[in-house]
Order: sequence, then C-alpha cells, then structure tokens
Amino acid sequence: MSTPATAATPSSRLNRRVVAISIGAALGGFLFGFDSSVINGAVDSIQGEYELSDAFTGFAVASTLLGCAVGAWFAGTVANRHGRIRVMVLASILFLASALGSGLAFGIWDLVLWRVLGGLAVGAASVIAPAYIAEVSPSKFRGRLGSLQQLAIVTGIFTALLTGQLFAGAAGGASEELWLGLEAWRWMFMAEAVPALVYGLAALRLPESPRYLVGRGKDTEAAEVLRLFSGVQDVDHKIDDIKQSLHLEEKQSLRDLRGKALGLKPIVWTGILLSVFQQFVGINVIFYYSTTLWQSVGFDESQAFLTSTITSVTNIVVTIVAILLVDRIGRRLMLLIGSAGMTLSLGLMAIAFSQAITNDAGEVTDFVGAWGTVAVVGANAFVVFFGATWGPVVWVLLGEMFPNRIRASALAVAAAAQWLANWAITVSFPQMASIGLTFAYGFYASMALLSLVFVFFRVPETKGMELEEMSSDVKVKRGKFVEIKGGETKIVD
Repeated sequence: MSTPATAATPSSRLNRRVVAISIGAALGGFLFGFDSSVINGAVDSIQGEYELSDAFTGFAVASTLLGCAVGAWFAGTVANRHGRIRVMVLASILFLASALGSGLAFGIWDLVLWRVLGGLAVGAASVIAPAYIAEVSPSKFRGRLGSLQQLAIVTGIFTALLTGQLFAGAAGGASEELWLGLEAWRWMFMAEAVPALVYGLAALRLPESPRYLVGRGKDTEAAEVLRLFSGVQDVDHKIDDIKQSLHLEEKQSLRDLRGKALGLKPIVWTGILLSVFQQFVGINVIFYYSTTLWQSVGFDESQAFLTSTITSVTNIVVTIVAILLVDRIGRRLMLLIGSAGMTLSLGLMAIAFSQAITNDAGEVTDFVGAWGTVAVVGANAFVVFFGATWGPVVWVLLGEMFPNRIRASALAVAAAAQWLANWAITVSFPQMASIGLTFAYGFYASMALLSLVFVFFRVPETKGMELEEMSSDVKVKRGKFVEIKGGETKIVD
C-alpha cells in the first residue's frame, strides 16, 4: 500500500489542462442538478394540466429518481467496456431527448417516460463524472477537482430555479403561454437542451481516462494523457503502477465486488453507506419542501420562492469553501464536522417544530414565540453544514476510495444506492410529516448522528493517496486503512 520511493510523482503545480477537462466532465453534474430541480417550478402546472391527484403527482416527480438508480447501476459496466467518454456522450443525448420530450409531452404517461429517460442520464452522469475526474487528477489536487462535481450540481439547481422563475415571471405564471403557443412550464424543461448540447460537445473533446486506456492496452495514449493533463513526470512507472492495480488478466464486472461481508467487499459497503447517509439526513426535503417551510413562518409565495433561491446560492458558496479546504484538512475530518453540525441543526429544527401551531389538516400555520425564526436558522445552518462537507466530500470519496479494478462498478452500485435512498426519503416525507415534522426532522437528526459514528469507525482518509494505492481487500479501522496478516494489524501509510 505504501508508495515506493521510485513512484511517479506529479507536478507540484495544478495544470490548467486538467482543470479544463475536469470542468468539462463536471458539466454532467450541472445537468444532474438542473434536471433534478427543474420539476419544482413546473409541478403545480403539471398537476393542473393533467388533473392529477396529489399521490400521482408525487409518483410522477419521484419516478425520475428510479430512472436515476437504473442509470447509475448500468453506467459503471458500460464505462468499463466502452470508456468514460462514450458514456458521457450517451448521457448528453438522453438529457437532450428528455428535455425536448418533456417540454412537448401530450399526456402524463408520456411526460413520465421522458422524465425517466432523463433520470437514466442523471444516474449515468452521477457515476461517470467523479470517476473520470479522480482518474485524471493528480493526487495532491484530486479533492478540489473532485468537488467540482458538487459545485456543478448546486449551480445546476440554482440555474433551474432561476430559469423557472424568469419564465414564469415573463409569462405571468408557469401555466400561462410564453412562446410558440407553449406554456412556460414546458419551456422550463426545454431549456435543458442547451446545456445538454454543450455537455455532449465538450465530452467529445475530452481525453479518455488513462486508467481505462491502460486497461485496453493503449499505453501510448495513456502516457500522453498522463503527461499533458495529469502532470506525471515518470510516465512509464505510472503506467506500470496502473497495470499492477488493474490486474489486466481479469475482466471487470459486478462480480468483482463480491466479498464475505454480506456478499460485498467491505470498501463497497462503505461507499454504499456513505451514499445512503448523504440522503437520509434529509437534504432533499429542504430543497423540495423549503417553500412550504418559509410560508409557514409568514412569507408569501414570492418571498418563499426568493428565499429558496437564496438558500440555493448559499449552497454554492459553501461548496466553494469546501473546494478550498478538502485537500488541506482532509475528507474524514470534514465529514465528522459536517455530521456534528447537521445533528445539532436538525435537532434544533425538530425542537422548533414541536412548538408549531397546526391546522386540522396537520399543516404548520404558525409558531409559538420565536420558534419560527429558530426553525429557519436551523434549516439554513443544516444547508451550510451539508453543503460544506457531506455534499461535495462524498462525491470526492466515491471517486477515489475504490481500487482501479472495481472503481467504475463500485461507484455505480454506490450511486444507485444513493438514488434509491433519495427516492425513499422523497416519497416518505409526506407520510412522516403527517405524523409530525418533529418526528420527521428528529429522524433526520438521528441519521446525522449515526453518520458521525459511521465516519469515525468506517471511513478512511484518502487525502494525498494515489489511486493505485487503494485496495479492495484492505480493511478500515477508525479512519485508517489496515492490513491484517497473521493475526496482527498493521496501519497502512
């Protein structure tokens, strides 16, 4: 596991070319965020247009997340066989088709089909971008480059919210006609066609991952990518390291993830649980239902929409902070700080909602005393702690913690678990809220507390480690990789 003294060393300076190709790959994250959030401004209009019940409206919204899980599951296998770039191009085509199809949908099932298609693209992008960025980045800068994925996601969310607000404002309402006889909500969907085209064209200009090229015996092409983009000086030695870690005699498949721990390797379970905890703290509840929260403390609809947009901007700012810190203080410490902060802020929200005044339908109408302000402070503090830690750092870890031979497949499984967890939290919130928001946010606070324990015992620090140092058979003990030989435990440097 230790890096040999003769190992290839990357340049101490951040190559502009690797920044450029990392941004190009992260455009998939932008579409990920845009596609996930664009439905927010259109959902009421869709419900009215097709006369849907609340339950079916919820299904129509959440069905995209199931498409995301399927796209994430298969993206790793396709990327291993055909390359990272081809998956990016395929995702861009699916994004484009979904954008145009959703905007021109003639019925609800037609719309659901196109949204699921977009979900496939989102799932694929959620796997390929972090894997590709990790594989082209120098270890010294891999954290901040990997964080570009989350920055792109939150920027996409903000852009979707802003675009929806502008289109609805120009038309006098999301359900009103805007251009060419089409309602504003339809243009919200079709606006995604522009970044989808940009993503596809950008992907065609990106170099293929050097680790994929070595796996296909294209050492000369891999050497050029390593030299020009990753800044590796001893290219031949680096390629030998990659070959050794890939075990070229074995083909990559989901079977490589098998282990003794409940059927999967321990490091794969770590990735899955990171993904699940990232969603089970309830971050998407804040983004999907924040307008309701703001209205419950006295904001009118326009103020609530503006406040949600401001929250999105806050998420962008704290993600930039995370990019500046992740390679300095490490992944594990940031997650520990985030878990502690989220536990406190979510607990504060749970206590605040215990002081809420509700109507006969169980909806919050007001708060006793200043508890409404406390709820808002808690919600914003939660967004800050999540956005500065768990939001970007989980994607960084998923991109770099798996060994070369199983990286794409393991990341696909972890990302699929993340989308299923997202779906479960999204569809369960209305039922949990019917029991009481104190119960809902109490549950999320308990998940944040469990994530703190999980990170302390099971999540390794990968700061500064080369991807070739990662092993699928190594275990994790209190945040450090350990090797167990002859009954003795040895800390891996």
